[in-house]
Amino acid sequence: MGKTSAEVKERYNKKAYEDIRLRVKKGQKEKIQARADELQKSINGYIVDLIEEDLGEK
Repeated sequence: MGKTSAEVKERYNKKAYEDIRLRVKKGQKEKIQARADELQKSINGYIVDLIEEDLGEK
């Protein structure tokens, strides 16, 4: 039986990406989500963009 699309994506993601856990104070997630929505980004995309900008990679 062949691999499902989800299995293939999961295998690629494990090879290409690393996870970082982020904790924020209660209420902050909603503020972050609202700002990401304003910018038409996911929370992950928003945070990654901020980090890359800070590191001078953007």
